[in-house]
Amino acid sequence: MERSAWEQIQAGTLTVETALAVQRAVTAFAAESGQPRFDVEMALKRLVRHPEPEAA
Repeated sequence: MERSAWEQIQAGTLTVETALAVQRAVTAFAAESGQPRFDVEMALKRLVRHPEPEAA
């Protein structure tokens, strides 16, 4: 979902519905895992927006 949102952000087509869906999913995951929402969101964004290069 975050990858789709990131693609939409880059294309200038992000919808409120997509942004809300991502936020709800992040919030739910954080609550279930006991982690701070901010930490979950930042880790997800880092993973999607700045992926590690694939090993050769």
